[in-house]
Amino acid sequence: MKKILLCGLFIVFSFIGMAQKITLINPNSGETIPGVTLTSENPKASAVTNAVGEVDISVFKTANKIIIRSLGFETKSMSYYEMNTSAKKVTLTPSNFNLDEVVVSATRWRQAANDIPSKIISISAKEVALQNPQTAADLLGISGKVFIQKSQQGGGSPMIRGFATNRLIYTLDGVRMNTAIFRSGNIQNVINIDPFATQNTEVFFGPGSVIYGSDAIGGVMSFQTLTSQLSLTDKPLITGNAVSRYATANNERTGHFDVNIGLKKWAFVTSFSAWDYDHLRQGVNGPNEYLKPIYVKRIDSIDRIITQDDPLLQVPSAYSQINLMQKVRFKLSDKWDFQYGFHYSETSPYGRYDRHNRYRNSTLRYAEWNYGPQLWLMNNLSVTHNGMNGLYDELTLRLAHQRFEESRIDRSLNKDDRSTQKEAVNALSANIDFAKSISEKNTIYYGVEWVTNEVSSQGRITDISKGITVNGPSRYPKSTWSSYAAYLNDEWRLNKKFTIQSGVRYNQFELSSNFSNNLPYYPFPFTSANINNGALAGSIGGIYRPTEKWVIKVNAGTAFRSPNIDDVGKVFDSEPGAVTIPNPNLKAEYAYNFDVGFAKVFGNSIKLDLTGYYTLLENALVRRNFQLNGQDSIFYSGIMSQVQAIQNAAVANVYGVQFGFEAKLNGGFSFTTDLNYQKGEEELDDGSLSASSHAAPFFGVSRMKYQTEKFSLELNCQYQGEQSFNNLAVSEQSKDEIYAKDKNGNNYAPGWYTLNVRAMYRLTDWLTLTSGIENITDQRYRPYSSGISGAGRNFVMALKARF
Repeated sequence: MKKILLCGLFIVFSFIGMAQKITLINPNSGETIPGVTLTSENPKASAVTNAVGEVDISVFKTANKIIIRSLGFETKSMSYYEMNTSAKKVTLTPSNFNLDEVVVSATRWRQAANDIPSKIISISAKEVALQNPQTAADLLGISGKVFIQKSQQGGGSPMIRGFATNRLIYTLDGVRMNTAIFRSGNIQNVINIDPFATQNTEVFFGPGSVIYGSDAIGGVMSFQTLTSQLSLTDKPLITGNAVSRYATANNERTGHFDVNIGLKKWAFVTSFSAWDYDHLRQGVNGPNEYLKPIYVKRIDSIDRIITQDDPLLQVPSAYSQINLMQKVRFKLSDKWDFQYGFHYSETSPYGRYDRHNRYRNSTLRYAEWNYGPQLWLMNNLSVTHNGMNGLYDELTLRLAHQRFEESRIDRSLNKDDRSTQKEAVNALSANIDFAKSISEKNTIYYGVEWVTNEVSSQGRITDISKGITVNGPSRYPKSTWSSYAAYLNDEWRLNKKFTIQSGVRYNQFELSSNFSNNLPYYPFPFTSANINNGALAGSIGGIYRPTEKWVIKVNAGTAFRSPNIDDVGKVFDSEPGAVTIPNPNLKAEYAYNFDVGFAKVFGNSIKLDLTGYYTLLENALVRRNFQLNGQDSIFYSGIMSQVQAIQNAAVANVYGVQFGFEAKLNGGFSFTTDLNYQKGEEELDDGSLSASSHAAPFFGVSRMKYQTEKFSLELNCQYQGEQSFNNLAVSEQSKDEIYAKDKNGNNYAPGWYTLNVRAMYRLTDWLTLTSGIENITDQRYRPYSSGISGAGRNFVMALKARF
């Protein structure tokens, strides 16, 4: 009898062990569903289906409620017992709308979007496949909610809610990508990220400093790359993709492949992408001021002005890029998961097109103005532990090393001296994030963070006629920037309809700069600058759900930006009659934000989404008169000069509205619109007021779609409103090289639109063809504040193989 009982127990437990693999199915098509998220609060656990729709549910043992979510399907709730006895298959019902998709950017942990008071959007890999963005900047732009500025083809600087550059945060796989040399001017670092290797992208709107620290004033852009997927059977899980793409406007030639090899405990994913772009052709119909039919070419040691055969080509704008990613995963047990990621990106040198458009004495000012190769490397190790103890339910440790290299090369027309400035940043970071369910209604997220940046900068001057290179002034002093922080975020679900989230973070930051390497070029009365200060940020918000189809959100929060090396490096803005010195008393800029929004689904056919916000920025960094040793003027470069310093002395404010509309029509048709209006005002160095330079004019996108099981077709219209001369920021009004002229001869940004059509057809189970025509009417347009025009009529074709 004992042997029979033991044998029976062995069979039962063997069955349970085998049954822990569940497959998620779309009942309409019979296909499996990859990327489905499963979460539970007790125990605190989460899992995601792999490329073939399979998931191991062993981490949910004893769970009475497992929430199953996937974009395009109704949310489903099941117990572990129900899932474990469901014949290994669970079906999800397709849905037109979903208000509670899973996001990770709010706390670095998976949460339902309708439990978060801030506005968050997701850009899925499926949408990226249809839209075919060329860069990660373009990927953000397809959302219709992020404005993209470009100074050259090899770049893209996002603007969110009137903020940009060093007042926004980029993260990749939870690791901060902002460096201590992020400037207030437009930056191009987002192109380091490979759209093909991106599994999901989220944009968190508004203050995010509680979780992400300095710079998270306007928003957070969170990129999650491909995850190494384990096999849940005895056979290896081998999946992958190969993509080839061509576009006519810039003669684009792009190739990509990725492959995943998954065993039971080990998994590997490799991704490689290469892009090659020729000079970008702009459209026929538009302002003549955008045409530059000439460029400089060095011939027989003489700079010569060359007239282009095709005046629509924007020369120089060509560039190329490669990206490599390698990930290794080791799942020791149900409780321990180790993941290592290596990322590498490098561009070719490329011209900054707007600077090549500058004139002086009725001719081009520069013979050269280029960015050198932009290089980014990251090593990232993450360790996740499901502890289920008194301290935490889940823990994630992230250790990362990054290296950034960039350079600027310029030479004036008919001059022999070429100036080169090269910067390198070594960034180290460590994050420990905890999640703990205090009860079924209360979850806290807390953690600590350490970040340090080592900045080195070199200057060289080369006489190109003699081939002699000597040292020259560097862009930045040799510096170290460090940040230490602790945070706590509390989610309290009072009942099924009402949730409150609040958080607090304290951040200490240190900065140390040594100017001795530049004393031969700038005779400053100082050799170093040191800052040691702190910042406190907090947020509180509420979510009210009157029904499952209606969500109302209110949120108030603060954010900060601590002074970085670029702020201190502005000592080189010194000019005749004035000298700018470091200010060791600099504090963080502070933003105070309030926003309110709602989303409502009417029936099963219409969804409205509306958010309004207001942000006040105080202690903004500006240059003002200062004193050194009690004196307001000193001798500098042989003349009496006014002493100035960067100070916390300015204010700015931004307000706006974000609107979204979706309608599901009969016969597979749908219509969507995203509209954005923002207005900003900022205080200048002299105390006067100006329109905000990073508050884009009204912009949006409208889309009409038709979709069947194998075929997708979209006609869309992207548009931007006019920014008149009087509404331009003062700093923008004199930039002749990037704006058109109004009837009074003043610079302004004209409104524009483009009509675009895209199609995607699944030829077989493994082969998909994507094609499109962008800017069908061949408009010559230039997004606000951009130094290069968008593509003219552009034919795009891509072929994707999946295995």
